[in-house]
Amino acid sequence: MSQLLVRGLTPETVERLKRQARLNRRSLQGEVKTILEEALAYSGKEALAVALEWRKRLAGRRYGDSARLVREDRNR
Repeated sequence: MSQLLVRGLTPETVERLKRQARLNRRSLQGEVKTILEEALAYSGKEALAVALEWRKRLAGRRYGDSARLVREDRNR
């Protein structure tokens, strides 16, 4: 299996990665590996195909403005 060394990460980035790894109950290496694999799960063409499929599924539907609902919720 190949290895990859990433240099120049800020301490803040490393801390965020460590925190996210703990939340997901993974090692730091496991978390970074998962992030990279998920980021590359779709090629550009595949991502476009998925987006177009969703656009087709949602075509013609009308959606209301949710600002009123959010405001009511915040006022509670």
